[in-house]
Amino acid sequence: MKHIIIGTAGHIDHGKTTLIKALTGRNTDRWEEEQRRGITIDLGFTYFDLPNGNRAGIIDVPGHEKFINNMVAGVVGMDMVLLVVAADEGIMPQTREHMDILAMLGVQKSILVLNKCDLVDEEWLELVEEEIKEELEGTFLETAPVVKVSAATGEGIPELIETVERLTEEEVEEKDIHTIPRLPVDRVFSLSGFGTIVTGTLVSGTISKEDTLEMFPNGQECKIRNIQVHGQDVEKCYAGQRVAINISNMKKKDLKRGCVLAPPGSMTDSRLMDVKLEMLDSTMRLLTNNARLHFFSGTSEVLCRAVLLGDEELGPGDSGYVQLRMEEDVAFRRGDRFVVRFYSPMETIGGGVILEPNAARKKRFSKETIESLRQKESGTAEDVIELHVKDFAETMASVSELAKLTALSKEETEAAVTELATQGLVCVFPMKKDTYVLHMADEHAYREKILGALEDYIKKYPYRYGMPKAEVHSTFMKRVKPNVFDRYIEYLEEQDTLTRHDEFLAPKGYEVVRDETFEKVRRKLLGVIKPAKFDFVRLADIDFGGVPARTVDDILLLMTDSGEIIKVAEGMYTPGVYMAEAKEKIVEKLKADGKITIAEIRDMFSTSRKSAKPILEYMDSIKVTRKTGGESERISNL
Repeated sequence: MKHIIIGTAGHIDHGKTTLIKALTGRNTDRWEEEQRRGITIDLGFTYFDLPNGNRAGIIDVPGHEKFINNMVAGVVGMDMVLLVVAADEGIMPQTREHMDILAMLGVQKSILVLNKCDLVDEEWLELVEEEIKEELEGTFLETAPVVKVSAATGEGIPELIETVERLTEEEVEEKDIHTIPRLPVDRVFSLSGFGTIVTGTLVSGTISKEDTLEMFPNGQECKIRNIQVHGQDVEKCYAGQRVAINISNMKKKDLKRGCVLAPPGSMTDSRLMDVKLEMLDSTMRLLTNNARLHFFSGTSEVLCRAVLLGDEELGPGDSGYVQLRMEEDVAFRRGDRFVVRFYSPMETIGGGVILEPNAARKKRFSKETIESLRQKESGTAEDVIELHVKDFAETMASVSELAKLTALSKEETEAAVTELATQGLVCVFPMKKDTYVLHMADEHAYREKILGALEDYIKKYPYRYGMPKAEVHSTFMKRVKPNVFDRYIEYLEEQDTLTRHDEFLAPKGYEVVRDETFEKVRRKLLGVIKPAKFDFVRLADIDFGGVPARTVDDILLLMTDSGEIIKVAEGMYTPGVYMAEAKEKIVEKLKADGKITIAEIRDMFSTSRKSAKPILEYMDSIKVTRKTGGESERISNL
């Protein structure tokens, strides 16, 4: 099941909110002022289910120029945008600015929705559609499908839903749920009896109840008390979902839109960022050094100064390396996209990609600086190695292999791997001859599969210590070298993910069931083999009252492991104390005479030759005796 986020964009009063109501049956205008004035001021959220079973979260973003900052916050995590254009007006200035922002923030999938078609005739509609297509030439919307609707009457809504479903199935890629979770916060509030709640779109990874995460940039850790997705309590939420999270240890006053919830230590607060900035072709502004700008990325809006590192100024269509010096702490990751708006009057002038989220102050026109940023833009050693590590999901990559593939020295490769590990992007497993590397996304995938299998296994076999380690290896990681696999299992133990009993694996905290069935088998077995002493009773001759043979075998293994009983031979068991007694007597006999025979064992324990032979063979197996030639004679092996 895909988790899809759809956004709307378009000029004020072109019918975005009405369209969403037609799709979902719900009004996204939350505030009384929004409903009174008939415009969307803040972000609105709702959802609808597609015919194929996928659930699409939908974000209603404001169209009014004064609320562009809310519009940018709504773009985070979008998979697809519905560009809404009123058929009676066509593309308006705010529509163009929305298109520019969407392009700068990397939104690619879109549907052009011609709304209010009931207000115009067919000839006018064809004319407007032709004009819009001309306007969209050269933009990411150039090849977008066009759907004609009337949100007010419901005309065209089924066709729109069908188009959304087709695009989500064929073109929208699922977000990575196995990487580091990151939730840019777009709303904070508190509820009596619950405490602080944050909402947002989970852009990557997964978050589970009871996880401990950190709120950036204030650096305070908090525990996840509860999670809701579309109003329903859930144990876990996934990338691509709109979520509301109840957190502990933090007050509403300490948080705001723009904060980011992520694993502790996974990001660093910063006020300096190196970026590649591209100016819009359509802007009428020149960006000069040290100009003050409004910076937007994720759900953050921060004032900053733009230091042009390689240019005197940037004009329409220009691009260059820029250091943004923020006026407050922010926390981002390399590769995050952003938009900048002119300080006054506020209008969008460009955007780009963050190359270094935690930069040092740099001098302008430095050749070394420009070359360094050029390398970061094209891809660092860490980026290249991370891509290669992803290719070794089945076997794990060794540092020596990575060095060969990248033409880097072993030292450079090790430094890059260490940096990736510090960023939480890879797991590292040092071995005697080499170091092996697994991408964190693949590690999470392995962990989830293995834990799921262990849970299923202990339900199926409640009287076993867990799933055999060898079976886990052959089922899930058969191409990983056995010693590297063993180190990975040790890592899962260190992470308190699983419990290990000798060569058996189970979920953390698991204890073997010792219920009435266990006691029934135990009582029956001991009740037969204790009185028999050394006249061993075969297991096949004992009636366990309908308990399945597999269950009996599992319980016998538990009793054998604890030492309560001993398996003397196939199908023959006796209490452990009996065989301890037998060992002691046989050792004394060997010390006195130097050898022992089956006949002597038969007489020593007042049993039959048929039972004496298994006793002797058992003593061979525990290295008390050994053969010297004759089949019925043994000497000491101690």
